[in-house]
Amino acid sequence: MSGTIGAVLGRFRYNHDVETEFEDRTLAHLQVVIGSKLRRGESFFFTWKAAPGTGKGRTTIWMHPGCSLVFAYHGSRNPRLNIAWIDALAHVANSSTGLYVVREPEGRAEDSGVDREPSLP
Repeated sequence: MSGTIGAVLGRFRYNHDVETEFEDRTLAHLQVVIGSKLRRGESFFFTWKAAPGTGKGRTTIWMHPGCSLVFAYHGSRNPRLNIAWIDALAHVANSSTGLYVVREPEGRAEDSGVDREPSLP
């Protein structure tokens, strides 16, 4: 999530009044999962922890097909997507708790790529 030293941070905006930062790589993976669910007309919760030192704990929003979203990246290059991470994020997004950032699975380089759709139920 946000706050990693040396990370390139992009911004996620929801309905023009909620905004937070994520690393560009994380943001790209979230965009795929969020876009896939909303494209299918699915609503869900999305929760994230605030960066340390902001005085805030966590935020949860209700994602729905009519919401206004902006994914603003700091960098201009598209990060290579890890399908295993997209699948892990999709799994939690489909749970009763909703979407939250999980750690990227390690050692699954063969699953990295951008040509395959994630396996969203």
